[in-house]
Amino acid sequence: MLVTFSTRGYSDITLFGDIALTLLKMMGHSGNVPGAILAADVPAALNRLLTALDNIKPTPPITDKEDKEPEVSLSKRGLPLIKLLNDAVKENSNVMWK
Repeated sequence: MLVTFSTRGYSDITLFGDIALTLLKMMGHSGNVPGAILAADVPAALNRLLTALDNIKPTPPITDKEDKEPEVSLSKRGLPLIKLLNDAVKENSNVMWK
């Protein structure tokens, strides 16, 4: 499953479903798809997401390069959504996902 986030004046962001649901729950939402955040609630959702991502313990780097590819952290996977939310705050715009 893919989840696409959108807001007025910013390019749509598509994330894998498991990552999107985790980020939605970090923002304080149930994880239901489709869904939306009203413009007035976006700053609080963004702050909850940033706080939750800051509290994640980093995974140790992989030492044997042949065994496994490096894991992309949730913080890095969430960057496009964070940018979208920041833009929605600036534009006082709703955020929707489907």
